[in-house]
Amino acid sequence: MLGTATEQLRAQIDELTARLRDIDEEIENLAVARKTLLALPPIAPNPTDPPPVLPDHPANQQILSVFTDAVGPMRARDLCERLDLAVTPKNIESTRHKLKRLVSLGVLAEPEPGLFTERRP
Repeated sequence: MLGTATEQLRAQIDELTARLRDIDEEIENLAVARKTLLALPPIAPNPTDPPPVLPDHPANQQILSVFTDAVGPMRARDLCERLDLAVTPKNIESTRHKLKRLVSLGVLAEPEPGLFTERRP
């Protein structure tokens, strides 16, 4: 009876070990795929597409002027500092929301989550 239970447990351990190995391989494959996708150049906008319509709001102009002078990508927190806004969760989230909106309009790009930059033609 003890021998049978031991054999069953060993069989379960072998099965779980094989499943764990498969999952580890899948995680490794996903990491490689993510790295590959992040290394791809951004898709250039179609030259026949009309230019994005920027919502008429002074905050958008302020944001774009900061990006015009920026050396590299920025986070919402960095933008708050450059705009002399208090670095509070409310301001950071509000700024992030505006940045995401500008990304969805095709005005800015988000090469990595939370990292924003000017869209290059």
